[in-house]
Amino acid sequence: MKLKLHLFDLRTRHPFTISRSTTTVRPTLIVELEQDGVCGFGEATEYTFYDASRDKTRATLERVRPQIEAATLDDPLEFWEMMCPLFYGNQARGAPTPATFPQCALDIAAHDLWGKLRNKPVWELWGLNLDNNPPTNYTIGIDSIEMMVKKLKEFPGFDVYKIKLGTPQDIEIVRSLREHTDAVFRIDANCAWSSEESIRNAAALQELGVEFIEQPLPANDWEEMKRVYQESVLPCIADESCQVESDVDRCAGYFHGINIKLEKCGGLTPARRMIARARQLDLKVMVGCFTESSVGISAIAQLLPLLDYVDMDGALLLAEDIASGVTIEHGLVKYPQTSGCGTRLLSR
Repeated sequence: MKLKLHLFDLRTRHPFTISRSTTTVRPTLIVELEQDGVCGFGEATEYTFYDASRDKTRATLERVRPQIEAATLDDPLEFWEMMCPLFYGNQARGAPTPATFPQCALDIAAHDLWGKLRNKPVWELWGLNLDNNPPTNYTIGIDSIEMMVKKLKEFPGFDVYKIKLGTPQDIEIVRSLREHTDAVFRIDANCAWSSEESIRNAAALQELGVEFIEQPLPANDWEEMKRVYQESVLPCIADESCQVESDVDRCAGYFHGINIKLEKCGGLTPARRMIARARQLDLKVMVGCFTESSVGISAIAQLLPLLDYVDMDGALLLAEDIASGVTIEHGLVKYPQTSGCGTRLLSR
């Protein structure tokens, strides 16, 4: 195979704010794998909260370039297993980021290439069907209430909206947004609440048509999360508390479900194992995204038939996309009539 690395800066449509940070530009790295004249694409964005800078991702991939280019892709799972020791060295397999970010980009590219070489979509090669895909939400970042209402109105017609919270006026925000839509709301506090706030807010939010709360407490506050799990009237979904495969078992009895992010776990290969394990533990399954291009979003789309919920609006948050792939209309995902993950870079 041939390996090419492409660097882009993704500018957001609006400043995108969560409880701990604001983003206007998201650096991203696109992996391109070429074999037999066919190209597959994968993506890993920069995310400093997980110590995953684009420079580190690129350096890791350059370090393993000789082994990548010496390989021939036949099965993405076998390729992932072959590459895995190169990313972690003496660390435990599936260790947390930043190693998972370059591993993810490579794994997505391998799946895209695999499907394109076989002239079939990845979801079809996995034996899935698209009959009961869940709709994606559209995410509204923290802002003034007036601006958050404006953001909602920019993308009308979604059945579900995800609202970022972690402010002194959280309930007021949701109440104001409720005046403009009958859609289901999901709340993401990004670790910003205490257990008392979580339990209290859940009661108020339930009356405002909220479906669940994502990551109310700091990631390692397991003792207090147990209390929230037992006392909250709304289900709670783990995000920052569920990064890699080994975290799934730990979330049982503390959360009602998990949110898997491909960059955090190392790609589609471990994500599928996390989904299977969550089902065994009777946990709901969601896959989420960062602010990223259609390369990463189209990879998530291959998993849709396996999910209860999905948050794959990252490319909708951009001022301009760098790739084509799946499209989203009022929350419904439309697949291109192409193979692999269906992605193509618009500029290379």
